[in-house]
Amino acid sequence: MTDMIDPKTLLKDPGHFLSMGFGSGLAPIASGTFGTLAAIPIYIAARYHSVTALVILTVVSILLGIYLCDRTTRALGVQDHSAIVWDEFAGFFVTMLWVPMTAKTVIAGFFLFRLFDIVKPWPASYFDSKVNGGFGVMMDDVFAGLYASGVLYALSRWVL
Repeated sequence: MTDMIDPKTLLKDPGHFLSMGFGSGLAPIASGTFGTLAAIPIYIAARYHSVTALVILTVVSILLGIYLCDRTTRALGVQDHSAIVWDEFAGFFVTMLWVPMTAKTVIAGFFLFRLFDIVKPWPASYFDSKVNGGFGVMMDDVFAGLYASGVLYALSRWVL
């Protein structure tokens, strides 16, 4: 099935630009991975400023993401189109909430989030397959981020 609308045509709109991760979601393969990579500098800037800034960024990313991802899903006519990667941003921010910022935690957080986002253990799988619109798009990644954050927290306490 081909997409009715080319996602590139939506990039001039600020909301679609954000939902497509500043264009990182247009990567021809592994768009979720590229979206997560694009989230890292934003995480570093927020976390460098303060933990409070990261918490605010995470909450705003989730709430705004529900709207943005829903809007882009409707514009593209495809549920959770691969170009939509704002959910990866929010999921990565969730992953990193409870650990100190070090090179090791950022790298481990990246790989753990990608793993849980791909595997989608319940309830992430439920939101991915059963809940349409921006809420479903966002929540599967939020839950993947929660799983990743738990593992990352344990690793940061005893290994990293």
